[in-house]
Amino acid sequence: MLINNCEDESVSQISESDVLCVILGGGAGSRLFPLTKERSKPAVPLGGKYRLVDVPISNCINSGFKRIYVLTQFNSASLHKHISQSYKFDHFGGGFVEILAAEQTPTSTSWYEGTADAVRKNMIHLLNHPFKYLIILSGDQLYRMDCRGMLDHHIKANADITVATTPVFKGDVAGFGIMQMNSESRIERFEEKPTDSSVQESLKVDPEWYSRLGLAGDDPRWLASMGIYVFNRESLLKSMEGTNTDFGKHIIPGAIEKSCVSSYIFQGYWEDVGTIRAFFEASLDLASPVPRFDLFEGKSPIYTHPRFLPASRIDGSKIGSSLISDGCQINGAVLSETLLGVRSIVSEQCELNRVVMMGSDAYEVGKESRDANDIPAIGIGARSKISNAIIDKNARIGTDCVLSPEGKPDNYDGQHYYIRDGIVIVPKNATIPDSTVI
Repeated sequence: MLINNCEDESVSQISESDVLCVILGGGAGSRLFPLTKERSKPAVPLGGKYRLVDVPISNCINSGFKRIYVLTQFNSASLHKHISQSYKFDHFGGGFVEILAAEQTPTSTSWYEGTADAVRKNMIHLLNHPFKYLIILSGDQLYRMDCRGMLDHHIKANADITVATTPVFKGDVAGFGIMQMNSESRIERFEEKPTDSSVQESLKVDPEWYSRLGLAGDDPRWLASMGIYVFNRESLLKSMEGTNTDFGKHIIPGAIEKSCVSSYIFQGYWEDVGTIRAFFEASLDLASPVPRFDLFEGKSPIYTHPRFLPASRIDGSKIGSSLISDGCQINGAVLSETLLGVRSIVSEQCELNRVVMMGSDAYEVGKESRDANDIPAIGIGARSKISNAIIDKNARIGTDCVLSPEGKPDNYDGQHYYIRDGIVIVPKNATIPDSTVI
């Protein structure tokens, strides 16, 4: 939706070479631990066969922008492998998806200290491209956006910086940067994660905007920053001066008084999946009959690493509201509200309810060695019952196991498992012995 205007200016024709995209994935991902124990946040598996980073990359590609950098610094090996195997453009189009990992330079020996600091430390690479506009996206959100709409709004508004915002209800206000804009969509005020009730009250969207934005009902709304920005090249250079380290805390608030900072209001489905609970619920929603983020939407597909796997094999099982990826084997099990990643194996008489299983990296070989070491096979053994759990890749869960967070603390570190936000998590490559009860 376009909300005019900071100043009137005609819309120019945008070419692919005018735009450079940067995806921020440099944080430690501590809120997603233990899923980020051995991988970077953008590399966390999503939807059975994708990675988190595939969402913003696909948004860029579907928008026609194919010059993309991903900034990261923690556990980036699997992310490097995924991107190198997934995104290959022809030699003549100029497109690329490349990782810029934190590195020591003659001017800096420190790691990224914030979102703006990550961009600043990579300016030497970004400025090698003759872009007019830089689009900055977050690496841990689930949404579909045609970035051309945001860029078109940015140009029509004659803005220096544009911030993507989305209407939220009161319960979400304290978790986001909240914007207040004038009738021309220019941002006049910004508060980072306000908790004071009087401050929150002063930032509400004017009810007169509800019909203009198509907002139903009378419940108060606030405009939350989505962590997605468009910068003019000159505005970016100016913003990178000094030592401010974060876009939300420093760059955007400082720019409001000096520059034209515009709000692009996005009203599609958008979910920050940066916490275990948010990731879990959003993942289960993908398997619902009417998902809010529909992987079967054909116009804007989510791209990922192509695999050559057989169709899944299901024998004597009862499955409801579930999503089954390629190469799975389900034998006489009962599944409800469950998402199975590639190569998942679920044995006979298993019961899975509200489970996100990420599958495995390869089919298991060497059964004799496994039997000699008395460890379960990769997958879930017979007669195991699991509920409200995330089973990370290559996990081995034995026979007759019971995994459930019921009656346990919301956050707990156990042997071979964790509980976060009331969800049991079996980490990557972990082994749960036969007859284990959690």
